[in-house]
Amino acid sequence: MGTQYVIVGGSAAGMAAAHTIRKKDSSGIITVLSNEKTAPYFRPMIPYIINGKKQVSDIGLSGKGMFTAKGIDVRTAAAVVSVDTAGKTVKTGSDENVPYDKILFATGSRPYMPETVNGLEAPGVFSLKTVADAVAMADRSRKTDHAVMLGGGILNLKAAFALLEKKIKVTLVVYSPEVLSQLMDPEDAFLVRKALDTAGLSILTGCSATDIITDTDGVCAVALDNGKELPCRMVCVGKGVIPNTDFLHGSDIKIDRGIIADTTTACSVKDTFAAGDVAVTYDSATGEKTVTALWTNAVEMGICAGLNMAGINTRYSGTLGIMNATQVANEPFVSMGIVHTKDKDVETHIKTSNNTYRKIVFNKKGTCLVGALFIGDITNAGMYRYVIREKKPIAGIKSHLINHTLHYGHFM
Repeated sequence: MGTQYVIVGGSAAGMAAAHTIRKKDSSGIITVLSNEKTAPYFRPMIPYIINGKKQVSDIGLSGKGMFTAKGIDVRTAAAVVSVDTAGKTVKTGSDENVPYDKILFATGSRPYMPETVNGLEAPGVFSLKTVADAVAMADRSRKTDHAVMLGGGILNLKAAFALLEKKIKVTLVVYSPEVLSQLMDPEDAFLVRKALDTAGLSILTGCSATDIITDTDGVCAVALDNGKELPCRMVCVGKGVIPNTDFLHGSDIKIDRGIIADTTTACSVKDTFAAGDVAVTYDSATGEKTVTALWTNAVEMGICAGLNMAGINTRYSGTLGIMNATQVANEPFVSMGIVHTKDKDVETHIKTSNNTYRKIVFNKKGTCLVGALFIGDITNAGMYRYVIREKKPIAGIKSHLINHTLHYGHFM
């Protein structure tokens, strides 16, 4: 019998690993255990379920892109509740014991629900993380004329626009001075904020929710710490995530925020690996430990884990800090590496126009590119990512980095 591979988690990292293993090992037995009832899907697409532009059947992973390998046993509604690394078995919620030779933990994360807000368990309160959340939000939206979003991160903004497209009024409540505070400094966000305002999103900054007020139909208002009360029929919480590690309590797998993984994605016990939102890896720009919640990083990490599990020694190139490439309100932006520069000893160059904003960040000596932010025009952002990630020498290209005249010829 071939090697028994078990992958705990059926999202980006887990499925990338499964398909990578199958391409390298045609005889191994690959079992994916997913706690979700739905077959694996493209998680970044779930806002389109809310606005009706996509159906659940439209966003499945199987047979698309790199996810085309055959012979992978994906078991849904199969949550793992404990792991025995000595006996090399996992136990599911249905008391099934599944043996393994090599195992990947790709259990992702769950939404952080702040204890400072009372009533978050009320009907009509959501946190958009799974396709089931999106389906439930789409259903609730049919009797909603106003939704309140708590938190100004990417996923909450995407959920907000899905609701705006359904002609539902949306108010974003953000404790930070500005939206997208994890991806840029407040003073960097003016173009994005302008686009959000133009699109009709109401934004309240510098305040937070204290209570969810309910009636017989669930949510009917949100009380804020500034004394205001917002009548609404839906609340979406986007206040960060918590890595899913509870099933490892009592095991000998090292955990610190998430599961500790080395540069090959290996955990503290032989034949165990971790990838995706649940893994603590390292920031390739700073060398510091970090946890990422980005689909692209999860896929890269999953591929690396899959190769190592299949016996092909591979080093994970590292998570590039806060790195996100997306758009909100038709305003594209890319944020990568070190972009929060206030009170940091770095060299910063900013260029702005009516339609574009660029922030280029070098280390203290100005000898190494460590961060970049592009809003409006994201041309050549990939080359900046390459320079940061690979710590490329910049002596001959620094002026091109600053002036946005970098091209592929500079790397020949």
